[in-house]
Amino acid sequence: MIEIPRSTAAFAESEAPADVVRRQYLASARGDLAALRSTLADDVEWTEMAGFPLAGTYRTPKGVTNGVMERLAAEWDGWTAHDDHYVVDGENVVVLARYTAVHRTTRRPLAVRVAHHFTVRGGLIVRFEQFVDTALVRDAMTP
Repeated sequence: MIEIPRSTAAFAESEAPADVVRRQYLASARGDLAALRSTLADDVEWTEMAGFPLAGTYRTPKGVTNGVMERLAAEWDGWTAHDDHYVVDGENVVVLARYTAVHRTTRRPLAVRVAHHFTVRGGLIVRFEQFVDTALVRDAMTP
């Protein structure tokens, strides 16, 4: 397991898989969808887990940001994916993370552990797969 530096200067131009993934998390946290799209390959496959409200596979950088990030921002206050620990094996990066947010309709908070598997090639994310306890997400969405 490796720890990724929290300063963006150390990896702003790096094509190392963990650095690319870290830039994606930082862009997401800032709500900078253009910067997030710049970490994704044109033919990216981004899969949200079955049972998750946005379940399915999204393709293209714009497809990912429109279908996932913009919808999360519309439905949740403060949606954040906290990237806690990285495990790197070549082009594969597994991130043990947490989601925190408050659902806009129910006002119920969400705090759930997740795992994300990224595949990075040529300095771009080509594949993403989410693993999450979908029941906890649905509980926060249910009045």
